[in-house]
Amino acid sequence: MRILVTGAAGFIGSHVAERFLALGHEVVAVDNLTTGRRENVPAGARFFETDLCSPELARLVADVRPDVIDHHAAQADVRQSVDDPAYSARVNVMGVIALLEAAARCDVRKVVFVSSGGAIYGEPEVIPCDEDHPTRPISPYAASKAAGELYVETFSRMYGFDYTILRYANVYGPRQHPYTEEGQVVAIFSRLMLEGRQPTIFGDGEQGRDFVYVSDVADANARALDRGSRAILNLGTGDGTTVNELYRRLSRLTGFGGEAKFGPPRPGEVFRIALDASRARSDLGWEPATPLDDGLQATVDWFRRRGVGQQA
Repeated sequence: MRILVTGAAGFIGSHVAERFLALGHEVVAVDNLTTGRRENVPAGARFFETDLCSPELARLVADVRPDVIDHHAAQADVRQSVDDPAYSARVNVMGVIALLEAAARCDVRKVVFVSSGGAIYGEPEVIPCDEDHPTRPISPYAASKAAGELYVETFSRMYGFDYTILRYANVYGPRQHPYTEEGQVVAIFSRLMLEGRQPTIFGDGEQGRDFVYVSDVADANARALDRGSRAILNLGTGDGTTVNELYRRLSRLTGFGGEAKFGPPRPGEVFRIALDASRARSDLGWEPATPLDDGLQATVDWFRRRGVGQQA
């Protein structure tokens, strides 16, 4: 089938596009390269540098006429959303509306919409939390993702196309950008430790995150092409790992012997989260297959192959 992947030059979107190509699908890759990198787009994909809010997007969808749109493009930085909530809304709400309008006009069969299970529930009442847990955003980023979900469901009812909403936990792995902050703690710690530099933990380090490996997330997207009809599905391991524990594991893998320094906690960030992915198991037949230490090792090895730390 023909699949349009937005955000395909980004960390997760490029892995998803790569998985679709490996399965024999035709991939059209779209990215505005604000945070994505052209070299991340897999060979074999047709690439278009286009912004979600540009009139070019509707023309592109009309020309390509994809069977499925897999939507990864987003403004995903929590702190940026706190500083500039209007920009997050423009990208994550107005951009989604423009994409859904184009999908409706071109009879797209299905939309796979990526949301944030790590942020949308707020501070959860139970851990791991499932999809029935109330959504209680504590950042404009999370609010924009919740709004995007509602627009997907609404447009589906109006125009009849299918959808699957995937709520990601904290995704990590090769190609993750090691210089930006949001959701990139594994990449940032790996780079700094390999360079022999001291990472900063914001808060006391006991905040918990559910880390899921990027290839497992790509597998879920592939399964969602023809499963998970009109479903909202968490993607996570169900296990929480504290930032302090992550620091210790990465210290062992990188050979870094230094202690962490600590900074003040950051506004808008959830303190502890882990996701119950039982519905993804039943609806998609999906399991998070990569143990944390294996995924961390693969990530550190990727940075080493790129020469990170060789001059340290």
